[in-house]
Amino acid sequence: MLWVRKRNWRWINELSPFQLIALFYLFAVTISSILIALPVAHKPGVELAFIDIMFTAVSAVSVTGLTTVPTAETFSTTGYFILAFVLQFGGIGVMTVGTMIWLVLGKKIGLRERRLIMTDHNRSSFQGMVRMVKQIVIVVLIIEFVGFLTLGTYFLQYYDPGEAYLQGFFGAISAMTNGGFDITGESLIPFRNDYFVQFINMILIVAGAIGFPVLIEVKQYLFNNVEERTIQFSLFAKLTSFTFFALIVFGGVMIYLLEFNHFFADKSWHESFFYALFQSVTTRSGGLATMDISEFAEHTHIFMSSLMFIGASPSSVGGGIRTTTFALVVIFILTFARGENNIRVFRREIHHEDLNRAVVVTIMALFTVFLSILALSITEDFSLNEIIFEVCSAFGTVGLSLGITPGLSTFGKLLLMMLMFIGRIGILTFLFSLYKDKKKSKYHFPKERILIG
Repeated sequence: MLWVRKRNWRWINELSPFQLIALFYLFAVTISSILIALPVAHKPGVELAFIDIMFTAVSAVSVTGLTTVPTAETFSTTGYFILAFVLQFGGIGVMTVGTMIWLVLGKKIGLRERRLIMTDHNRSSFQGMVRMVKQIVIVVLIIEFVGFLTLGTYFLQYYDPGEAYLQGFFGAISAMTNGGFDITGESLIPFRNDYFVQFINMILIVAGAIGFPVLIEVKQYLFNNVEERTIQFSLFAKLTSFTFFALIVFGGVMIYLLEFNHFFADKSWHESFFYALFQSVTTRSGGLATMDISEFAEHTHIFMSSLMFIGASPSSVGGGIRTTTFALVVIFILTFARGENNIRVFRREIHHEDLNRAVVVTIMALFTVFLSILALSITEDFSLNEIIFEVCSAFGTVGLSLGITPGLSTFGKLLLMMLMFIGRIGILTFLFSLYKDKKKSKYHFPKERILIG
């Protein structure tokens, strides 16, 4: 009997790390669906269809925030805590949470587990995996706790104490995990003139989306002794931080210019500044909004879609092709245009394998998004602009919407669920999960040049 059991589970050991990561996230979606389907999670009289339960679960695990049902009107206080738990689980990552549980139980983290952690966080080395997991959990919980206390205390002027700290608790987790869910019923629109609330949420969104390795390096720099502050920030931290904040600044400026004679025409300079800046920050992967996005012009929607397609940084809570992928592709194009072969940035040369991965991710992402837009344009009765925005929001696990999510067909909802799932685990993980590891070929065919361009 024991031999039969071992034989039945042997297939798990034959799966690649990429396939296991995808399987673990599917398992997380299943558990989340069960929790969200519990009657205690809903307000009295509310019944959810199976497709809406699944959609909410995928959206929460992938920390996207797209919803087919209004969160504030559908879920009870217990449901809010369940959603917050799923957002936390999805934001930190299944391997990070699993590793912490394993450590609490006193179990040893073996080589296979370390390889899974490395795959889940897009790392290229086994070194320091367990230590990194511990630091991620500590940093995230500290930031969320500070955000919870700050927002909860500040909300006392808007709500009674219980509601204020509930809003602060859920809001801090939703912003830090870039979940995009809200229990106000209107995202952050009620605080469109409260710049303190917007500022705290922007800090939390940036902290979640900039990448856990960057947060860890910053923590080490800030809390080391003055004599030990000789830390050399990694190339990843430099490149992702520069690209991340450059996209925020560029995005804010472009949104302001695109809406200068439209949405911002009757707004003061500080209103325009915060509207443009917040919408640029939230397109990294935040999903929260201080205004009705549909009030922007179509050309602004297209520009915001491109920002959402890029998404957040690797090893963060966000999706998309990731900031470093975008940076490497841009640097490669500029280098190729100059007739050079070696890709250099911040006085370092980039591995060709990393460049190949960046190009493959970009091409595969464009192909996936294009096919999704084409499919939805056939099956859904919405404008092309609305469909492009929705698809890019799902792939980038952002959660912004022009209001078409509840009106999608079952096929449309399933397609967005797939996009959110791919955006969360990463296009490479999804691609590699479709194939088993193959041995490298021991021979080569003759090479021949072909015409290009």
